[in-house]
Amino acid sequence: MDLRRPYPPDPYTLLPEVASFQLTSDDVIAGQLMDSRFSQDGDNLSPHLAWAGAPRQTVSFAVSCFDPDAPTPSGFWHWTVLNLPTDITSLPRGFGDPEASWPYDMIRARNDGGTLGYIGAAPPVGDHPHRYVFAVHALDAKLDLPQGIPCTPAAFTMVFHTIARATLTPTYSR
Repeated sequence: MDLRRPYPPDPYTLLPEVASFQLTSDDVIAGQLMDSRFSQDGDNLSPHLAWAGAPRQTVSFAVSCFDPDAPTPSGFWHWTVLNLPTDITSLPRGFGDPEASWPYDMIRARNDGGTLGYIGAAPPVGDHPHRYVFAVHALDAKLDLPQGIPCTPAAFTMVFHTIARATLTPTYSR
């Protein structure tokens, strides 16, 4: 099957504009190919993420990973975790392990692969490089959502509470 199609826009450019802050990683670089450790071809690990400069009025953080290039009308959600406390400003490599016990009162959303936690990059073989938009959302509230809520309704709820956002977008291809 021929999967040639236009690249969709950065999904966050389609939402209301909010302030930004800094997101970095020891593991992935914006615009660069991710190591296979962060894919389903490798260790299926979530990468290290660190952020700084969020607004003082932040009440909680949410972290997500979205592939806007998946050959679906709605992209593919790889990860969303909500209600991270404001004293957390980094996540270690592998934090998104769906089997790990989480030390905080967080909500793990169900990714589009059907699991809780991070599911690594897995674009179709031969498709163009996919972008993986890692985002940290500074929220003005702690969200009252159920464990295992799908990522899409979680993202919809976050839109109404996001006061700032930081993104980092590496790529992956097979």
